Amino acid sequence: MSKEIKAPMPGKIINILVKEGDEVLEYQEVVILEAMKMENAIPSSESGIVKEINVNVDDTVATDQVLMVLE
Repeated sequence: MSKEIKAPMPGKIINILVKEGDEVLEYQEVVILEAMKMENAIPSSESGIVKEINVNVDDTVATDQVLMVLE
């Protein structure tokens, strides 16, 4: 069953802390999103393996945009 990690707010991706195939734990930080001149660490909502990363550094994202998918 795939699990999606979504952007909680609009902003710009400034760092991706994992790569496809990495195992992540629940609450592990996976992306750094800059919004309103603040850096926000986006955590994984569940444990799993990173199946796909749908963003790149410097991408602008919208609220609820899927950042990555875990399996």
